[in-house]
Order: sequence, then C-alpha cells, then structure tokens
Amino acid sequence: MSFLLRAIASSLVLVSLQSFAQGDAAAGETKAAICAACHGADGNSAVPNWPKLAGQHQQYLVRQSTLIKANARPVPEMLGITPGLTEQDILDIAAYFSQQTITGGVADESKVELGERIFRAGNLETGVPACMSCHGPAGEGNPLASYPSLAGQHAVYTANMLTRFRKGENWGEGDASSQVMNGAAARLTDDEIAAVASYIEGLYLSSE
Repeated sequence: MSFLLRAIASSLVLVSLQSFAQGDAAAGETKAAICAACHGADGNSAVPNWPKLAGQHQQYLVRQSTLIKANARPVPEMLGITPGLTEQDILDIAAYFSQQTITGGVADESKVELGERIFRAGNLETGVPACMSCHGPAGEGNPLASYPSLAGQHAVYTANMLTRFRKGENWGEGDASSQVMNGAAARLTDDEIAAVASYIEGLYLSSE
C-alpha cells in the first residue's frame, strides 16, 4: 500500500508541474460575493461545517471547484452555485481566496497529545501515516502535489472529511489525492480523527 501511495503522489507532482493558469484576485474579490454566505467574505467561514478557504493554495481551490462543478465531488450545497461559474470565474475566485489570511483556531488541550502524535508520527502499530509527510510540518500543504494546507481549518470539517475518506469516499479517477486519503485514513480510530482534527485547527497559532 505504501508503494502505491508513493506512486500516486509522484504522478501528482508530474501532472501539477504543467503550466497553471493564474486568476485575477481583484476580479475574484467581487465574484467571491456568491461564496460569502457559507465561506465568509474573506474565506474564513463562521460555521465549522463549511471549510475555511482563506490562504488555501490556488491550484487546490481551482481543482476542487472544478470537480464540484462536474459533479465528480458531490457537494449538494453548491449545486446551485458552480454551474454558473466559468473557468475564469473559478480561477479568479481561487486567486482571491488564496491571498487572504486564515484565522487560526484553538485546539482542545485534552486532545493535543494524541493529535500531535498522529499528525507528526502517525501510528506505526496500525499503519497510519504521519499527516505531515504530505501536508508539511506546519500544515502548510504542498501545492505541486495538490496536497492542501490544513493549518487552522475547522476541526468539525476536518473530522467529517477524514471520516468520509475512511469510509472509502473519493472523487474518482479525476482526483488521485482523495484516493491517497482513503489509504491514509483507513485505519484511523474515531478518537484519532477527533484528536488530529482538533490539533490541526490550533496548528496555525502554534506555528506562528
């Protein structure tokens, strides 16, 4: 399994090295008004069920928005939004949110020890890989490999995504990074998911 994950990750890097169209952040600020109700005007959502988009890598935002528009990644709440977005709209909105600053959260102190251990070392006994091996020691992500920034993300959202990945949900052949997460989350326990999600939410502050 580890060999397969490495092979997929390597292919992601090669694909991502292709030229990437840049959006217009100034235009994106106006266009992003349609996103504000759920994600906040600056990409810092107030509701923990919706992800923070502020500071996220532009490539990742474009990729996920494109998958959602194509119904490859099911997000029912966005069914009435993405069909009206052009390719340029998506590029511009992604450029705007990528330039915003994410507001950090606070980790649950009772979960920090376990959460940090999973994030930095994984669980050797059960074969859970360290989160930072793909997402970086500060949760900064890796745009070339399509691995998103995690630091400061809502714990509720992160825990929900990890649970879905553990169940085998992914976005199909069009998004290898979600398939990588299936393998990474497969052996996580409920306690480990809750702990690492909480740790990630507070990671932005602890990485200052």
